[in-house]
Amino acid sequence: MNWHGVVQALFGGSHDIRADGDFLVGSAGFDGATVAIVGSTNHAPVGYALALRQAAAVLEVMARHPGRAILLLIDTQGQRLRRHDELLGIHRAMAHLGCCIDLARRRGHRVIGLVYDQALSGGFITSGLIADACHALPGAEIRVMRIPAMARVTKLPEAMLEALAQADPVFAPGVHNYVRMGGVRTVWDPAAPAGLAAGLRAALADADTHDRRAEDGRARGGRRLAATVAERVLAAD
Repeated sequence: MNWHGVVQALFGGSHDIRADGDFLVGSAGFDGATVAIVGSTNHAPVGYALALRQAAAVLEVMARHPGRAILLLIDTQGQRLRRHDELLGIHRAMAHLGCCIDLARRRGHRVIGLVYDQALSGGFITSGLIADACHALPGAEIRVMRIPAMARVTKLPEAMLEALAQADPVFAPGVHNYVRMGGVRTVWDPAAPAGLAAGLRAALADADTHDRRAEDGRARGGRRLAATVAERVLAAD
């Protein structure tokens, strides 16, 4: 589903969301309140420029509309792999974006991530994975890297990684594997009663802003030790 379809399903005509190249920004009316929209489209590679534009949009919401909920619409192929962006400090720009999202959360803005198309690598880590909770559509594609690329990096045979992906979601791409690991909290089904709006309504009503990804991963069998190790570390302190 493209961003036009997502926005129509969520807000009907009650929005001023626009695309400026790969950058999405605007606001929408939802259940009598206003939601700020920040995101990307066209499988955007997130370079220093796009990261800074998204960060500026989040800062503007904090300055002009304290407490307003922010919906991150995510469609990215990951960080832009160009020397130009590296020289201009893409790592600092993406870190700045993540810090801005974290600051918005600390100042009382509900920040909801929605992977509506594609989410890969650093472009996802510094957006949806820093939100209060990240959700996805059933047909979305989420992964850190493809198995052939993973094989080149790890020097392990593709067949071995394919087998591991069948048994362990950590090695496997796909929305439902990220749900099992706790990185994605829920999948919003467009065919469900009230459609995508029901998913957003439930996400905004969830008052728990605690990062429970490790606990979810343990309960769902996708990350069986992360929460336990964290608890042991805290107990040792």
